[in-house]
Amino acid sequence: MFEKIANYLANQLDISADEITADTTFESLGVDSLDTVEMVMDLEDELGIELELEEKIATIGELVAFVESKL
Repeated sequence: MFEKIANYLANQLDISADEITADTTFESLGVDSLDTVEMVMDLEDELGIELELEEKIATIGELVAFVESKL
């Protein structure tokens, strides 16, 4: 799941996936809350699941853990 999300972000932000770690924050990538919502909607479509963000997710690792908890 981490690799899938890292590759998605790399494609969206035109950066190398190697630059993204579990501790990377969305803020450090210049991703705002609107971008995060859009990304979650894309992940929902791709994975065929529903993801409702109940709390703010700050890092890639937090997002990965959240998505994996819904699978």
